[in-house]
Amino acid sequence: MPNTYSQIYVHIVFAEKGRKSLIDRSWREELHKHITGTIQNKQNKLIAIGGIEDHIHILIGLNPSQVISDLVRDIKVSSTFFINKRRFVRGHFNWQEGFGAFTISKSEIPRVARYIENQERHHRRQSFESEYKQILIKNAVEYEEEYLFEWIR
Repeated sequence: MPNTYSQIYVHIVFAEKGRKSLIDRSWREELHKHITGTIQNKQNKLIAIGGIEDHIHILIGLNPSQVISDLVRDIKVSSTFFINKRRFVRGHFNWQEGFGAFTISKSEIPRVARYIENQERHHRRQSFESEYKQILIKNAVEYEEEYLFEWIR
């Protein structure tokens, strides 16, 4: 019986609802570990995870039987429950609807992984809004401003 062979790398980005900067540095690593478990339980390979107070970046090797929107939904549901159960935030934590998912080539893995792992330093110079639009443009993704994440002004 033939096997399935694949090499699918995806950079995933999503933000906290309302962009209230609730993802505190004191528990961010626990959140990343929880998300890593969700990704691995779905037979995907985590390559890098990082983010700051209001959004997260994940680089994975995608299992070809996995639907990306289902995976992101599962990550969001599971991590929301994890954050709320542990009462890391006052009130109720939630992720915004939507996400970005961008394929990358194998040769780009080291660069994208470094970028993801250095989010705190990166965001000293650039806002998430600017970063996200730049990613969309670089990947030739057409978008309508009104349907991007809810930006706090």
